[in-house]
Amino acid sequence: MSTLAAQTQISARHIWSAVSSMAMCAAMLIATEFMPVSLLTPIASDLHATVGMAGQAISISGLFAVATSLLIPALAGRFDRRKVLTAMAVLMLVSLVLIADADNFATLMAARALLGISVGGFWSLATATVMRLVPEHSIPRALGVLFTGNAVATAFAAPIGSYVGGVIGWRGVFWALAPIVVLNLIWLWFSIPSMPPQGNQSIGKAIGLLKRRNVAFGMLAVMLTFGGAFAIFTYLRPFLEAYTHVDVAQLSMLLLGLGLAGFVGTYGASSLIAKRLYLLLMILPVALGAVTIGMLSVGHLLWAVAVAMIAWGTINSAIPVAWSTWLTQGIRDEPESGGGLMVAAIQLSIMVGAEFGGVLLDHLSIAATLVGGTALLVLSSLIVGNGARLKP
Repeated sequence: MSTLAAQTQISARHIWSAVSSMAMCAAMLIATEFMPVSLLTPIASDLHATVGMAGQAISISGLFAVATSLLIPALAGRFDRRKVLTAMAVLMLVSLVLIADADNFATLMAARALLGISVGGFWSLATATVMRLVPEHSIPRALGVLFTGNAVATAFAAPIGSYVGGVIGWRGVFWALAPIVVLNLIWLWFSIPSMPPQGNQSIGKAIGLLKRRNVAFGMLAVMLTFGGAFAIFTYLRPFLEAYTHVDVAQLSMLLLGLGLAGFVGTYGASSLIAKRLYLLLMILPVALGAVTIGMLSVGHLLWAVAVAMIAWGTINSAIPVAWSTWLTQGIRDEPESGGGLMVAAIQLSIMVGAEFGGVLLDHLSIAATLVGGTALLVLSSLIVGNGARLKP
């Protein structure tokens, strides 16, 4: 793919400023999408909803992200890429304001739907945009910068949200994010150069990939893995409050430990993937499920839960690295369509996982939620097997 940098006289400083602005946007999207995880209980209480219903605020954003990730490549091909990415940031800002000002559950869900459009649109276009921005030899570095924003938000959003929410309330957390998004919006607009349309991508091309046996099994395993993980992750706060009886400060520290462990998991997976990719795809979900059951069994011991949370964060963060690597091998000839399909599968699994966990919580117990999520993880490992089904 020819790059914009090769076609125009854009300074290296300008290019990396554009990449950095996208990394910040990625961080804000991740922070905004998963902030309710650390604020689930107070949100439910304030809006007169059950905790399981509040968890659907995550699933609704996933639903709209799924639709957008499949539609946006075809629509965005008609417009300047800078305008499309900036529009996604504007939607994120509008969503934040609506969430912070929501006086009922319906408004919260509508705001999260807007956020889902922003998430699906941004991530579907992010990799292709980076490929157009930087020279070919710099693409790995640029993608590393982009996903650093993801890692930072994953590590710090939940604990900061939990702590700040305890000080200024859950609405204050979202109001505090709004000016940061405004600054990022301005940075995006002035740093990303004009990127003319390059033609439409067919929606049918991404869906058509499912006719390939390895892609169909791969996407099924992706959905079971991420669905199981998010059925558990979404409801960690209710579990910690019910079993471990943590206060806000302890909750924040536990979530921080889980997030920081993600850096270890990402690095560890990167070093093992070259030789052990399919083994990792099979073992990681089982390991995550085992840690979840272990955490449930020692839930009354704070120190044991802390160890389990660190292990959980380490394993969970390795999973996206492994599946992203599989994408480059399993759908090598259609990376953009495959990427859109992967985003759709992951977002759909987030929606279904949060819904599944919420139903189990409301009708059975938080223990049922964790066991149900583990069951999905085990099914994923069975689908992967020895990896033969996933090879092209």
